[in-house]
Amino acid sequence: MTYREILKEITPNNTEKEEIREISNKLIDNINRICKKNNINAEGIKVGSVAKKTFLHGKSDIDIFISFPIETPIETLKEKGLDIAYKVTEENNGISNQHFASHPYLTSIIDNYEIDFVPCYNIKNAEEMKSAVDRTILHTKYIKSHLKEEQIPEVLLLKQFMDCVGVYGSEFKVGGFAGYLCEMLIIKYGNFENLIKEVSNWKYGTIIDLENYGTADLFDDPLIAIDPTDKNRNVGAALRIDKMEEFVEACRNFEKSNNKIEFFYPIKKDNLTIEKIINEFTKHGGKTYIIEFDIPNVVADTLHPQLKKTEESLREKFEEEDFKVFKSGYWTNEKDKGILIFEMEVYKLNNIKVHYGPKIWAKKACENFKKANGENCYCLNEFLVINKKREFINVTDFIEHIFKPENIHRIKIGKNLKEPALKTCKFYLLENYLKIVNKEDLNDLLEYLDNFINSGQKTRR
Repeated sequence: MTYREILKEITPNNTEKEEIREISNKLIDNINRICKKNNINAEGIKVGSVAKKTFLHGKSDIDIFISFPIETPIETLKEKGLDIAYKVTEENNGISNQHFASHPYLTSIIDNYEIDFVPCYNIKNAEEMKSAVDRTILHTKYIKSHLKEEQIPEVLLLKQFMDCVGVYGSEFKVGGFAGYLCEMLIIKYGNFENLIKEVSNWKYGTIIDLENYGTADLFDDPLIAIDPTDKNRNVGAALRIDKMEEFVEACRNFEKSNNKIEFFYPIKKDNLTIEKIINEFTKHGGKTYIIEFDIPNVVADTLHPQLKKTEESLREKFEEEDFKVFKSGYWTNEKDKGILIFEMEVYKLNNIKVHYGPKIWAKKACENFKKANGENCYCLNEFLVINKKREFINVTDFIEHIFKPENIHRIKIGKNLKEPALKTCKFYLLENYLKIVNKEDLNDLLEYLDNFINSGQKTRR
């Protein structure tokens, strides 16, 4: 089986395409009928990968924008846009949840499809843009007019490849490539094979400028992909450097591989068990600590940055106290629990530490240091120093100290996490924590831990 045969599996079949076309048209008709009946100057527009025909089989989330004229007051757009979305959902016996991006929108489940109803302004160019979502209409129009029919399968190959090597999706949780960026890359490089070859030679600051705007100097990002619909925007701004690196490495490994089809399937480890994960961590010889707390009811793109911020700040504080972190991360079920994970190289210290003062050549400063610290000072590598008793000898003491109300200010904790962390925070060794994890969360957590301990496994097969 050659890798291009994966297209048989990832390309939507005719039945799926027809179902999506029918439900999209029905919902747009519903929106337009409600607008006409209530004398609302707005219309439904199909956007995103479904409109561009670049969605993967079984992953056909439908985006329908409710577009208003640009002179519409923003409060009117929000109120009437959401009201229309709720009415359409109710008419079609759907269930809905309200979310918030640049302004509120509705996610509904209708006929087993996930539909995003998003109020927006019907802009003609980027200069008219009033909110971040408005440009989606421009993106859809651009791709539909510039992506050739024969390039659609190339986009599907790229999306599947990226998904399986762990770099697809611009949401914060992933930090990878947006669907729009994938389509731009195929327009740039022509087809999947040529893209793989070119990406293997990417450098930091690689420029994609389909319309030759020449505005790349405005940005300092790992990948600079000038938005064809807005010369002052970098489509690659949300791409983290680690995900760009992983994509480059995956392309290089793909070129050399004798079994390329493997890159188009997720790594499956059906035999993952608590015991195997613990054994993997034990081989490293350190200790791994879990800090668990309840999470607030916020959207994923708000939750994940705050968990990351907290993890990075706490890691920094560990290092300041001379506890050495080998690797850290975070995980959440996005429902009720979040954890910070720290694999420690040094988790226990001796009782004293060297406290550095000024260089010995600074006479006055040395005299002041002695006055402040007593006469037991001594010289060490040009510095005047003194031995001091450590405040914290092991990691658990420090964690308990930090997560007290009077000390939580010492770390930069996500603003929505502070209260639940103080109220519900618990600390565990990894091996103890895995024994009490909810069964519905365990498989997802074990998969996360497997990728945590086996870095890079998705980019090499």
